[in-house]
Amino acid sequence: MSAGPGLEFENDIAELESQIAQLARHTDRTDEVETQIRTLRLDLVKQLKETYASLDAWQTVQVARHKNRPYTRDYLNLAFDEFVELYGDKHFGDDRAMLSGFAKLDRFKVMVLGHQKGRTYKERAACHFGCAHPEGYRKAMTKMRLAEKYGLPLICFIDTPGAYPGIGAEERGQAQVIAESMFMMSRLKTPVICVVIGEGGSGGALGIGVGDRVAMLQHSYYSVISPEGCAGILWKSHEHAPKAAAALRFTSSDLKRLGVVDDVLEEPLGGAHRDHHQMASRLKGYLSKTLTELEAKSSQELVEERYEKFRRIGVFLEEAV
Repeated sequence: MSAGPGLEFENDIAELESQIAQLARHTDRTDEVETQIRTLRLDLVKQLKETYASLDAWQTVQVARHKNRPYTRDYLNLAFDEFVELYGDKHFGDDRAMLSGFAKLDRFKVMVLGHQKGRTYKERAACHFGCAHPEGYRKAMTKMRLAEKYGLPLICFIDTPGAYPGIGAEERGQAQVIAESMFMMSRLKTPVICVVIGEGGSGGALGIGVGDRVAMLQHSYYSVISPEGCAGILWKSHEHAPKAAAALRFTSSDLKRLGVVDDVLEEPLGGAHRDHHQMASRLKGYLSKTLTELEAKSSQELVEERYEKFRRIGVFLEEAV
């Protein structure tokens, strides 16, 4: 599919795509024109490989935020069958920034949770640009209990710059509900798979990020804070966001090396926003394979291994006092 609006580091790629599109519009497609198109397409593939093989941290953030990048609902449509959406937290209301519902993945019946940003501006505003309120995480916890009750594996798609930071959200217990959600996930007696599909920002991501397997897409990021937030704190200006992105070490290669994530899913050439179907197929294959591995474990094994997995993350020193 079309990549849509280009990113600032894709000028050479955009120029090649423009030339190909211009030649393809020719009504008289002579052999010479066809040869030019083939040559330009080869150059385009080469340029995409070179560009996306050497993305820095800030460029990765731009790819993760691309407006045409597949969101949770896109994956539900492409990789799952029979999705039945569930609404509401039974306390306050329904948060459209958090999707939840039953679905089928090959032979598995599962419960799916995921952040949703929305494609148009109207949808984005309704979804709070993917920033969930407390009612979103309470909705998620309600569905977690349902998944555990019926023995359904839980699949979580993480794609948020962070939990909603407004006064109303804080008054309704934003921090507390995220902590409760993480605690509940750590004790769920059913398989849990978490995948960062775009942005994985702050506690908003961690609220549905405690799983037996934590994976992320190749050009996504997973961080304690957004680059802009970090730059605002350390350098008092968002202009230093690229410097903050490099310092945070939040790309897939960094986090795989540090043991924060278990797996990295390779994206199609030029990013997931260029080929939704191929990315959905790869994600479906990973989820199906991982669910097959986890179904062999007992509930007690799942809980104990999940606990040990998160205890092993990070390095610290102990010193006798």
